[in-house]
Amino acid sequence: MEGEGTVTSQIAVRARRRAFAAAVLTAVSALGFASIACAQEEVVLLVNGEPITSLDIQQRTKFMALSTHKTPTRQEAIDSLIDQILELREAKRYGIVPKDADVNSAFDNIASHMGVDAQKLSQILANGGASAATLKLQLSAQIAWTSLVRGRYKASLEIPDTDIEAELKLHQPGQNSEVGYEYIMRPIIMVVPHGSPDTAYEARKRDAEALRARFSNCTDGVAFAQGLPEVAVRDPVYKSSADLQQQLRDILDSTEVGHLTPPEQTDEGIQMFAVCSKKESKTDTPEARKLRDAIFEKKFGAKAKRYLADLRRQAMIEYK
Repeated sequence: MEGEGTVTSQIAVRARRRAFAAAVLTAVSALGFASIACAQEEVVLLVNGEPITSLDIQQRTKFMALSTHKTPTRQEAIDSLIDQILELREAKRYGIVPKDADVNSAFDNIASHMGVDAQKLSQILANGGASAATLKLQLSAQIAWTSLVRGRYKASLEIPDTDIEAELKLHQPGQNSEVGYEYIMRPIIMVVPHGSPDTAYEARKRDAEALRARFSNCTDGVAFAQGLPEVAVRDPVYKSSADLQQQLRDILDSTEVGHLTPPEQTDEGIQMFAVCSKKESKTDTPEARKLRDAIFEKKFGAKAKRYLADLRRQAMIEYK
């Protein structure tokens, strides 16, 4: 019995020693990982008191490489982070703080353009050494900065129609400029419940054609449509030719004011548009819209660049 007790005691002691050794190894490992983490989180510089760490620079470098397919220099990554901090702080000073929903929507749009979902985009960024947080922070800065510059320089960023007309003549001398239209429309929907058979859609198409035949002006026609069963009349929609696909522009161009467009099947049922107003415009055509956007981007870019340069001159940037 005494021998058994001694053996049991020795086993217990060895077990305690193994447990102690494991605890020590765990602690050492934790300290090692902590040291690595600290190295990654080492503050490299302060921008108006806000830190930029080694990890920030590393992730921004990876992100820029992923998005441009060109590895930036360390200083280019740092400059990008400095600009981001200055843009967000300046926007916040004017009460502009992007909503999470807007940032997430922008993130989802990027994913959609890439043909993936948000989760897959996050995975792509992580696999490339960046992170979803890095992209979302940059999107937040872009949203805030764009809103700020547009708001502060709204008057000087406006482009008169006369400037567009002059540019169109300059680009197309001796040619007739394309004519566009500004529309006011009322969507009218013959409602068909989801899951209905094809015969239900065909019946509603006949109803739509009957309404279309007697529709001669928006005042009386809209009021009549609103009194019909299972018919939804939406609020007015304001659109220009430049906003529309060519197919829809052709349909609207061939529809007289006060009449309905041909019926088409949608998820809600059978839809038509009452064309209530159509005003001619030479400065709101697809061609003119493209030119206007190009001029705006040039003016906006110049204003934003000067603004950011002023913020940089005033900023306290301290390298560690």
